[in-house]
Amino acid sequence: MSTYISDIDAWQESWDRQQEAYLPDREQRFAAMLDAVDAIRDTAPPRLLDLAGGTGTISLRALRRFPDAELTLVDLDPALLALATATLGDRARIVTADLGRPDWHTALPHRHYDAVLTATALHWLPAERLADLYAEVRDLLRPGGLLVNADHMPDDGLPGLTGRLLARARQRRTARHAAGAALSWSQWWQQAEQDEALGPLVRQRQAIYPTGHSPEWNPPASWHLAALSAAGFTEVGTLWRAGPDAAVVAVR
Repeated sequence: MSTYISDIDAWQESWDRQQEAYLPDREQRFAAMLDAVDAIRDTAPPRLLDLAGGTGTISLRALRRFPDAELTLVDLDPALLALATATLGDRARIVTADLGRPDWHTALPHRHYDAVLTATALHWLPAERLADLYAEVRDLLRPGGLLVNADHMPDDGLPGLTGRLLARARQRRTARHAAGAALSWSQWWQQAEQDEALGPLVRQRQAIYPTGHSPEWNPPASWHLAALSAAGFTEVGTLWRAGPDAAVVAVR
């Protein structure tokens, strides 16, 4: 049974503002992802998998770009999945699965996808598990299909500049939080826990992730490219970059 959230648009906006404080160029990475999907799609509606899709951020933008897209969103977080379900309705399949388990894909409604898209979501997986996940995703793609992962992926040739860019971003984010322009990550979750509909789901989330689920393991883009090559993709590269963030792409 889905959770009724009366103010879903406000919660989605609040999530976007909270995320943008950490990722001011968030929309640019999504646009780059969808440009790549547009480049490889054929005449049929694209079949897309929103991996660790949370509130449905990528799915919503994909549906604006490709209204006929066949979308599946997978995540484990009950609170974020409730927001995604309330927003997307019957426009997407919503799947609960744990990406930390190798059998996660058995819950999916399809065996093959044109593209798998994910953003700022896989850095909580250990290195070995993420490398295995890349291989599992490859097997889900049709020939010529692609995976795009956008996250904190510094350029390992620019350690000094990357450190300065991160420090500058922290200063701006701290100023935004202090001025009330956006909620911090912890503040957003505190507000969600106080909500009548979301509160019980936030507490379920805390039981799933009792110590948190993000070690903030952020290897350079070169690590991802090597792991994707080892997973058997035919083409790998950097699709987009802005400072310490990047989107890597891999084509089956």
